[in-house]
Formats: sequence, C-alpha cells, structure tokens
Amino acid sequence: MKILFMGTPDFAVGIAEAIYESSHEIVAVVTQPDRPKGRSGASVASPVKEFALSHDIPVLQPSAVKKPEEVEKLKNIDADICVVAAFGQILSKEILDIWPNGCINVHASLLPEYRGAAPIQWAIADGRQTTGVTVQQMNEGVDTGDIISSVAVNIDSNETGGSLFDKLAKAGAGLIVETLDLIAQGRAIRTPQDESAATYAKMLKKEMGCIDFTQSAQRNERLVRAFSPWPGSYTYLDGRLLKIKKCTAVPEGGHAEPGTITKVTKDELFIECGKGTLIVTAVQPEGKREMPVHDLLLGRKIEEGTVLGRH
Repeated sequence: MKILFMGTPDFAVGIAEAIYESSHEIVAVVTQPDRPKGRSGASVASPVKEFALSHDIPVLQPSAVKKPEEVEKLKNIDADICVVAAFGQILSKEILDIWPNGCINVHASLLPEYRGAAPIQWAIADGRQTTGVTVQQMNEGVDTGDIISSVAVNIDSNETGGSLFDKLAKAGAGLIVETLDLIAQGRAIRTPQDESAATYAKMLKKEMGCIDFTQSAQRNERLVRAFSPWPGSYTYLDGRLLKIKKCTAVPEGGHAEPGTITKVTKDELFIECGKGTLIVTAVQPEGKREMPVHDLLLGRKIEEGTVLGRH
C-alpha cells in the first residue's frame, strides 16, 4: 500500500523506518514545523523530517494541519492510508476521511488505558507491570478509535521513561507492518474500545518534576524513573536546584517532616516522605554534571535534619 506518514519525535522514526523497509511505500511525510532549540535558538528539524529527507521522501510541515489550504494539500497526496505516530496535532474528520483506508494511529499503551499525551511515563508512575502498543482506526476522539491490533510489553522494576520508550518504539515498529499487511489483505478486524476501562495520561509539564515529599517514597521513586529523561525530578537544597537521578524506596520512616534528610552515609541521602523513605544515590546539582551522592558529599557537607524543597 501507499502510505502517508504523520509523525514528529524519535518514537515515530522507528515506525517510519519499519514501514519504509517493508513492502509498503511511504509517499510523503507530514511533521511539525522546525522549532527553536538550545541556547542559540536555532531552528531544528524534527527527527521524522530528518528521516524523510535522508530517504528523499517529500515533507509537509503545516503549523495547523486543519487549515483549509493544508487539507487541500493532503487531498492531493495519492495514498491508500495514513499512518499517524505521535504527530502532535489533532486531525479533523475531513482529514480522517480523505484516504480509502482512513487514518490509523500507533499509540504507546494498551488502549483504552492511558489515552492521551504521555502514556509511557504514567504507566511507570502508576506502578504498572505491563503496557504495550495499540494500532487503532482513528476517529474524531482522542485515542478512542476501534482497536485493530496490539502487543503487550513488560515494564521492568528499574524501567525509566527512556528505556520503556525504546522498548515500545521497537514493539510498535513490528506491529505497524503486521497491521498494514492485514489491512492490505482485507483481514483486519476492528474492535470498539471498552469505554468503562478508559484512563487518561495527561500531558507532562516541566513543573511536574518538582518532588512532593508528602507523597509516599514508593510513588516518588516511580516518578523519578518515569520522568527520566524528561521532565526530570528535582528538589531544592539550600535554595539551589538539585536533580534526583537515582533512588530506591523503603517502607521505614515516619518520624520527621517530609523532605527532611534523616540520615547521611558516604553514598546515600535518606529523605523522609509522607510514607517511607527515599534513599538517593545519584544527583545532579545546579550547573553541574550528574554524580554519585558520594562525590557530592566530597565537595560539601550536608547535615542530617536539612529540609529539602525550600527555595
């Protein structure tokens, strides 16, 4: 089949590459406009645009894909189906109905769980042991379309947002080719989602990384992993930003104000939480590299009883 591919970040690149290497043909790519990045503010192309250019595939970059003039451009693309993977814009019904087989979306969860923008991170944060990838026939809702195919992926006890991202991208790459083959053969079965089981994965914001020590240590440990690499997890030590990079949680605690450093060893900081204790082993002080707590303590003295989170 001839494919129009819509996607933007790294997650979408592996899926596009799998389609490119299959018997199907990507005739054009739609991705987000170049964005300023870094201190220089120079415009940077999306990973999917870089993929397309490296394979001589035509690229469209609408700032608003639902504008009439952009819809007309899409109508002129000769494709059998549109594949969407983390594109970043909502498609109108007019767009969904352009191609003979409509639009299908590769979503990084087992729908109807974790609809929305950040399914990978919230699955870890919620302590789930399994997630996956779903290919759905898109409708006008947010991740509410009929399920065509899915594959489950285990979440390891030390999983981070970054490592699970890689696993799901690989799983999605295999799944999309299998699904396109089924659609091309007329053997795809579309199953409506169970609305009673639906959950929503809200968009991540930078401020979500600020650690709330009144939550349990277990919850905070999961958030540190879920929010790695972005938005990261941080607190404040003596008014200065301190990123928490690695930690474990234990149930013992409950004798001090949440955020209090209750114990300091040569390699660890013990931080009181609303329930249990967070044992921190790696940090990144403001303006410095990531380092073991051991190295941090070589350069500064941290007293037991110090309260984090104040700035």
